[in-house]
Amino acid sequence: MAEKIAKLDLSGLPITYRAQIPADYRDEMGHMNVMWYTHLFSCAFEKFADEFGFNEAYFRANHMGSFALEAHTRFLSEVHVGWNITIHSRALGRSAKRIHFMHFMTIDESGKLAAIQEHVGAHIDMQVRRMAPLPPEIAARFDALVARQNALGWEAPVCGVMRP
Repeated sequence: MAEKIAKLDLSGLPITYRAQIPADYRDEMGHMNVMWYTHLFSCAFEKFADEFGFNEAYFRANHMGSFALEAHTRFLSEVHVGWNITIHSRALGRSAKRIHFMHFMTIDESGKLAAIQEHVGAHIDMQVRRMAPLPPEIAARFDALVARQNALGWEAPVCGVMRP
């Protein structure tokens, strides 16, 4: 399974974040600390969500928001200070109130897949701070993104326990 994951062709997925790893991300083991993976994947979510209109402008105009419900991270290769990373994102599916997606972090210098983070997030009515159905236009745009990405020719390496 690890070999299959390492050979995924991410070129059909949008690039949602790029960064060079700064010195303050290093931990006592000499590589990027685990907390920074979540930070970098969170940065990628902004551009990813913008693809289907799930962005700050929508949240402000409609008093809506997004909460993370569940995340699963696979660490595949060390990332070191000074290295450049690229994150690609893939939409997997949704329910009326939740979205399921993944981020893939690669190391630019080697092309290796460094980590995968799978998420389930919720659409939130911020006035009552409870889940609310996605509006039809955002649901349709997300569904179209899922359909385009499902046509890539490879199955997403999901953990198998998360559902939208």
